[in-house]
Amino acid sequence: MVGFRSASTTVAVDRADGSVRWRIGPDVLAQQHHPHELPGGTVLVFDNGTYRDTTSVPYSRVLELDPHTGEEVWSYEDNPPQTFFSPYMSSAQRLPNGNTFIAEGSFGRLFEVTPGGDVVWEFVVPQFRSFGKGVGLESSDGAQNSVFRAYRYSAEQLPWL
Repeated sequence: MVGFRSASTTVAVDRADGSVRWRIGPDVLAQQHHPHELPGGTVLVFDNGTYRDTTSVPYSRVLELDPHTGEEVWSYEDNPPQTFFSPYMSSAQRLPNGNTFIAEGSFGRLFEVTPGGDVVWEFVVPQFRSFGKGVGLESSDGAQNSVFRAYRYSAEQLPWL
């Protein structure tokens, strides 16, 4: 699976012959990050929402998609949608309990939502640091608490604790 962020497209490539097995494009995605396959064969992706064709108000969402049809199986977005927006970076991870762990990367917010969209845990990175020009976007200048990607681990996965 390959995510082409600038083209707002994610594809699966057959390793044997190089053909494209499926494609989800800008009719669904907008500058996405971290597309990956879940055990049931669906795809979980953080849809950043920058340059979305269907709205003048940018917003992010997390999508679980059927890769063969592009149909939405599950999604998370805020109400109103623009209160959840990370123009770059970010990730989402499906947890064993069915919840989804989300890294709203641009603003250092890590949170967990239920399948129904209720936030059950949240942490905002309190440390800010300046990285000069950041990633070259005007929104990345100055002190940041951004997080590129995050994962949630169970205590059993951390034997040194």
